[in-house]
Amino acid sequence: MTMDSERGFSIEREPADKPVPPQAKDASFPGCRMSDELAPAEGNAAQPHSPTRETPEPAPSTAAAEAPPASCELGFQRAAAKVREFPQKPGVYLMKDAAGRVIYVGKAKNLRSRASSYFLKGAAEELRTSWVPEIADVDFIECESEVDALLMEARLIKDVQPKHNKELKDDKTFPYLMITTREDFPRVEVTREPKDRGVKLYGPFANAGALRGAVQVLQRIFKFRTCSLDIADGDERWQWFRPCLLASIQQCTAPCNLRISKEDYRRDIRRLQMFLDGQRTSLLKQMRREMQEAAAALEFERAATLRDEIQMLETLDDRGELDTHAQPEVFYVDPQKGLAGLRKVLNLDKTPRTLEGVDIAHLGGGQTVASLVQFIDGLPFKPGYRRYKIREVSGIDDFRSIHEVVARRYRRMSDEAQVFPDLLLIDGGKGQLNAAMAAFRELDISPPTLVSLAKREEEVYVPGQSEPLRLSRHSFALRLLQYVRDEAHRFAQHYHHILRRKSTLGE
Repeated sequence: MTMDSERGFSIEREPADKPVPPQAKDASFPGCRMSDELAPAEGNAAQPHSPTRETPEPAPSTAAAEAPPASCELGFQRAAAKVREFPQKPGVYLMKDAAGRVIYVGKAKNLRSRASSYFLKGAAEELRTSWVPEIADVDFIECESEVDALLMEARLIKDVQPKHNKELKDDKTFPYLMITTREDFPRVEVTREPKDRGVKLYGPFANAGALRGAVQVLQRIFKFRTCSLDIADGDERWQWFRPCLLASIQQCTAPCNLRISKEDYRRDIRRLQMFLDGQRTSLLKQMRREMQEAAAALEFERAATLRDEIQMLETLDDRGELDTHAQPEVFYVDPQKGLAGLRKVLNLDKTPRTLEGVDIAHLGGGQTVASLVQFIDGLPFKPGYRRYKIREVSGIDDFRSIHEVVARRYRRMSDEAQVFPDLLLIDGGKGQLNAAMAAFRELDISPPTLVSLAKREEEVYVPGQSEPLRLSRHSFALRLLQYVRDEAHRFAQHYHHILRRKSTLGE
């Protein structure tokens, strides 16, 4: 994908009939400070650090290629001595050739250490850095944090397009940071295949690992979502949706559970964009003003949240190497993808809309109870939840308990001419599934699509098949079945605990 460099570091993709104003292309960036040689001289408007793009030149002769000129060797030695004076701070370094053209841009947590590594003997012998003999000069731009350095590196690579930054790993495109702009709750993601419209792009970035690390650091401050859920503002079906792990560890405000308003969420996204656009100083000033206003209005919880966010922004440089900030493995549930996946793996005629799940809970055979949960369009529908005391079974017998609750549930639905769910999930293995099937046979009722999910190996059992289905743990179909199963288990355990407490305390 060819990116228009005249639009600057960030690009907002909009329809072709809506012009996008060009952005300034100088390499200045709030949060970063240029070295003396890169800064423009007083009274001189020229920017020595903004070289023109490289133009093709005649190929050098073989002899010239084998023996670099003495002037190049002298420049290389001067550059090697120069990097020893670099600050031990985060920033961006720019390698230049004898003509003063920038041939490589890199970021560093420690400028002196990283830039010096290019002048070691082994660097010229490695294929990846075999171009280092071309270095005749080097400069740096100091930044407040490694995140700032990462953003500055991306902007310079885009604007200058150094020839040795163009060699892509595995013939893949550079990664971009993409923010959707047409969703009620915009999402943020790292992608190598950016969309053409309805998004704002930042990049390209040279290091995908560092970019993902930066996203995790920024997510702790701005708490944006990175999932692909299609969340519409005001859709009350989401009020019972279970958020993923990121909400529990305070890295997402969970719009999927309606825990934040559209206005507040989009405000957080605007703050993120201000930071990515290099407006950290303005952002901090704005947040401090909001904190003071919240405190004056006695909104102390909001003031404390802003205080913590300000502190995290001010201490970005204390968060270690970006590559070490790995996001925990999050298996979020995408309802629509899960339903489509179930249709495919179960060979259904149509995509299921209504799912029910059954589970049994007991303690030593006493107070055995059952739960039934209902999902509509892949989301929990709590008005459809039911709970049952097992009446006809003594002791521990999951099979007979499953038989009883299925018979009671679907006998009543049949008598009242209610519509059966599209799919019924039983918590357990083949034995539990057979018990449910037996209940339908004895009632002489045609069952809905019936499956069971065994917890140990997460195998899916289907009537009439001798071997279970073994789905990938990344499968959206499996994740949705696990969600239904776990919700049924939670609801059964909750009812069981209520009965135990009543029995113990005599309530």
